[in-house]
Amino acid sequence: MKIQELRELSVDELNARRRELRQEMLNLRLQQQSGQLENPSRLKLLRREVARIETIVTDRAQAVASKAA
Repeated sequence: MKIQELRELSVDELNARRRELRQEMLNLRLQQQSGQLENPSRLKLLRREVARIETIVTDRAQAVASKAA
């Protein structure tokens, strides 16, 4: 997903997406350990997307905190 598409999602949707990505990463790591992983670069892409989501969630939390202060 592109960063702009992620910014359009709500926090709940972002958290759900992050949960899905982490589950997929777990499955890929298990495949990697058993030698069945066909596309190892997918792990890197998933890790980056999770980081993007966490950045957006953190930015939104800081924006709310700064408005409240």
